[in-house]
Amino acid sequence: METVSLTNTLLTDTLSGLQNNPKTLKAKYFYDDEGSRIFEQIMHMPEYYPTRCEREIFTTQASAIVNAITNSTNEPFELVELGSGDGIKTRVLLKELIKNNSNFTYIPIDISRQAIEALQNNLKSHLPSLTINPLIGDYFKIMHQINGYSGFKKTALFLGANIGNYLADELALFLNALSNFLHRDDKILLGFDLKKSPAVIRKAYDDPHGLTRDFNLNLLRRLNRELGADFSLNHFEHHAEYNPITGYARSFLISTCAQKVKIAASETVISFDKWEPIFMEVSRKFDLKTISSLAKNYGFKIISNFTDSKEYFVDSLWVKSE
Repeated sequence: METVSLTNTLLTDTLSGLQNNPKTLKAKYFYDDEGSRIFEQIMHMPEYYPTRCEREIFTTQASAIVNAITNSTNEPFELVELGSGDGIKTRVLLKELIKNNSNFTYIPIDISRQAIEALQNNLKSHLPSLTINPLIGDYFKIMHQINGYSGFKKTALFLGANIGNYLADELALFLNALSNFLHRDDKILLGFDLKKSPAVIRKAYDDPHGLTRDFNLNLLRRLNRELGADFSLNHFEHHAEYNPITGYARSFLISTCAQKVKIAASETVISFDKWEPIFMEVSRKFDLKTISSLAKNYGFKIISNFTDSKEYFVDSLWVKSE
């Protein structure tokens, strides 16, 4: 039943997006098992700075972050990570929490079963004493399912600049959901990619290795496999752009010819003009003033901002104040 439901949702979202003008696809569907694998490769590219910057923050400031999360007490809490991936970046914090004798249960949530299984195997090997309760699925739905007060404080993690993948209306929905999920005095550590030289940003999102292109095209491959679509990947090319005023880095797939794509799951045909784009993803870059306003607008206070040495990235720790 879960697979049928996911397929129906994917079909509905895909048809809705491709029948829009301009055409769009939802970025959350990038992360099937293959998409997650490609993104792991992207994170190791020399041009893709966010992973290195956040790793530096965790490596050099793990003790300060853990003290801010726990308030230097041993009160039990749940550490809920939204979109955990393989957990490599989080392992530094987990190790510091264990070193600190913190009393917590780690609850990673990811839509990819493969990523969760890799995370479990990795943590079992490196942190055998860790108490872990992994959940597989869409974190919006799982947040709703576990929204009831368990008796334990929560600290949520939303790392890796994933928050930048939301457009303004989607960001509002996410922060509302987050505010409803967390209770007063609960915390969240949010990763934000900061505004910087446009040249640095462009290289990260239009890389010479072609991995970002492959990441985008993989979604078409998924639609072919799961919805019976007949996208010809050779007839689309990847394009990325950055607007330093809005802070939005956007990616597109461009149809290189006039073509028709059939989606067998609904017997629908989608027509493309030559050079017509599909809007695939946004990766927004923030400044500290905007981050402060977001926290206040959704019932949070900033405890501390942890930045890397270049000030390319910030992990912002918020507490629910309302």
